[in-house]
Amino acid sequence: MPPKAEAARARALLSAAAREGRGRLARPILLGAASIACGIAQVWLIARVLTALLGHGEAEWGEAGWPELAAAAGLALLATGLTVAQERAQAAAGAAARASLRDRAFAILLAAGPADERPVGERAALVVDRIEALDGYFSRWLPAAALAMIGPLMIALAVAVVDPLSGIIMLAAGAMVPVAMALTGIGAALASRRQFDALQALSGRFLDRMRGLPQLVLFRRQEAEAESLALAATDLRRRTMRVLRVAFLSGLSLEAIAAAVLGCLAWRHGNLLVGGHPAPVAALFSILLVPAFFAPLRAFSAAYHERMSANGAAAALAPLLLDTVPEPGLLLEEVPPSLVVTFEGVGLTYDAARGAALSDLSFRVMPGEALVLAGPSGSGKSSVLRLLMGFRRADIGRISFNGRDATTLAPAELRKLSAYVGQKAHLFRATIRENIALARPAATATQIEAAARAARVTDFTDAMPEGLDTLVGEGGFGLSGGQAQRVAIARAFLRDAPLVLLDEPTAHLDPGTEADVLDSLRRLCAGRTAVIATHSAALRARFARVMELEDGRAVPVNRLAGE
Repeated sequence: MPPKAEAARARALLSAAAREGRGRLARPILLGAASIACGIAQVWLIARVLTALLGHGEAEWGEAGWPELAAAAGLALLATGLTVAQERAQAAAGAAARASLRDRAFAILLAAGPADERPVGERAALVVDRIEALDGYFSRWLPAAALAMIGPLMIALAVAVVDPLSGIIMLAAGAMVPVAMALTGIGAALASRRQFDALQALSGRFLDRMRGLPQLVLFRRQEAEAESLALAATDLRRRTMRVLRVAFLSGLSLEAIAAAVLGCLAWRHGNLLVGGHPAPVAALFSILLVPAFFAPLRAFSAAYHERMSANGAAAALAPLLLDTVPEPGLLLEEVPPSLVVTFEGVGLTYDAARGAALSDLSFRVMPGEALVLAGPSGSGKSSVLRLLMGFRRADIGRISFNGRDATTLAPAELRKLSAYVGQKAHLFRATIRENIALARPAATATQIEAAARAARVTDFTDAMPEGLDTLVGEGGFGLSGGQAQRVAIARAFLRDAPLVLLDEPTAHLDPGTEADVLDSLRRLCAGRTAVIATHSAALRARFARVMELEDGRAVPVNRLAGE
């Protein structure tokens, strides 16, 4: 995608998120403006007190003393309180914006499921790192950008009331700041994008290598991978330093403008200390407000690189959050007790260069019947399961449930109809009971225990001191492959869906464990519609109906007989 189009999409995403959270963003801006107003009043009182201390009497404003000093102290405390409240409001606005974006991104990734072919590390970087990088945009940049316009204008107008020329000098200097920042910020967005690309690549590589650490050690590649990770980390460090250099240049240009303004006002009011100045309060007021005038602009400059970083992060998030349109569909009024699954001339193509994954596939599975899909790897078995779970839509043909077109249902509704058991159960760091309850969080303890017994999970948990409440590690650490697979089958029992989808459920199991798992699977499929993808000869022998697939097509029965 051209850089301009990419930048436009990033801006569109950030603008939409800002509009969504404008209520929260208004609070820190209003608090900041109130704090600036307190600061202006405080400086006016201090200018009057200093004028009196320097011996400059000014009949127009009267003499100043302890009451003005006490009022200035009170305003300082009020401004401090407003600043603290502003910072909290900014943090809340940033947290709310990030939570909203993360919820959207996570929902899209969950809905895509296996259809999203990005590596796990890249998806994790999108949901975590990229969205975290937007925090400064919402919590610092947007309030700072608004206050950089409101604050200096308020101060310049206040100065112009007592000394018009000093007010004009401040307004001219304020107009120069965005120009200077734009000049120093050329290429900052590109540098930030490259930095995030390097971070995403490093995150994904690190996660993938950690998962494959046993293989790296086995093949003695750990040192080579460590060197590769070190090179990637060095590249990330260099790209990060380039982004920081832009921030330092922006700050330097701002300080140069501030010094020039202070010098101009000091030259204009140079006779203040030697006496004879016609308006000493106005002179002190103008000079003392120079730091306050540039304070919002300094905050703006400090947050400028946050905008650049956010543009880079948003450019990576835009394809996920802007291009992904939720698939429409009907909602189920209730889950039917039984399901007839029919494929009629179904075709599916992932990539035209690789050919069709499924071609003119037709079959029907009745309630209480199990269809075993057999065939070599790549023959289309898993594609059938993906279609039934709503992770893909068929290109041609018709898939129907109980005679009604299944594509009219929303993909999430399709998944309500099925219980799935894959090749390797993923168990989370939780108790066995909690891992089973994942299938139906609202299930009672009695229902969970019944599902555990049906899947023969209790055969091994009864020997554990804490039974079903035994804690297992991430990925099922502490359980054997067969035990983890029984927990997955228990989830399917607890889900109690009319359609059972099994994808190589006995892969990587020894014959004895496979036989035990097959007994549980037969009980799971009893009375339900089942579609099973497998290479296992033992599993094929357990079920009467087998359909061979080859290159996405059903192999004719007479051809099988001839073989």
